[in-house]
Amino acid sequence: MRLFENIYHAVIRFSRRGDAPYYLALLSFVESFILPFPPPDVMLAPMSIAQPRRAMRFAALTLVFSVLGGLIGYLIGAFLFDLAEPFIIEWGYQSRFQTVMGWFGQWGFLAVLVAGFSPVPYKIFTIAAGVLNLALIPFVLASILGRGARFYLLAWSLAKFGPAIEPRLIKYIEIIGWAIVAALILAIAVYYI
Repeated sequence: MRLFENIYHAVIRFSRRGDAPYYLALLSFVESFILPFPPPDVMLAPMSIAQPRRAMRFAALTLVFSVLGGLIGYLIGAFLFDLAEPFIIEWGYQSRFQTVMGWFGQWGFLAVLVAGFSPVPYKIFTIAAGVLNLALIPFVLASILGRGARFYLLAWSLAKFGPAIEPRLIKYIEIIGWAIVAALILAIAVYYI
């Protein structure tokens, strides 16, 4: 049974659907302030491979809704942090949140700019920016630059090189998929042992 190949083809089929951009916009929006949602890259990537001519439009859509969601995260941090903090703690984001708060204290605008490529979830940056009352205009500009660079680079790369690497990816997708599953199981085992 070719489990990961079947999943890959299902995702590509979904990415070609007419309503896929709506789901991409929704994911991009909520990922910026709700824990724990995956980053929009998980939809942007297959959509860019499935429809390379529309990849830059998908990147723009992702950017706009990500920044709009970032503004909601900012407002949550500024006005509703007491309600959000228990979720940050419960879902294991507290140490990351403290790290981000330190980065803001040290770098401010640059911390948000780096958030576009950081492994720390963007939602942590948006909420922390609100908690610290980072100036709104620099926050939005840094979000546009950081997130925009990430989304446009991803979409462009996959639109340009995706069709060429897709046959190799499909050839090794089962090995890659099972290796990722094994790594996750190992990481969970190490964490809980």
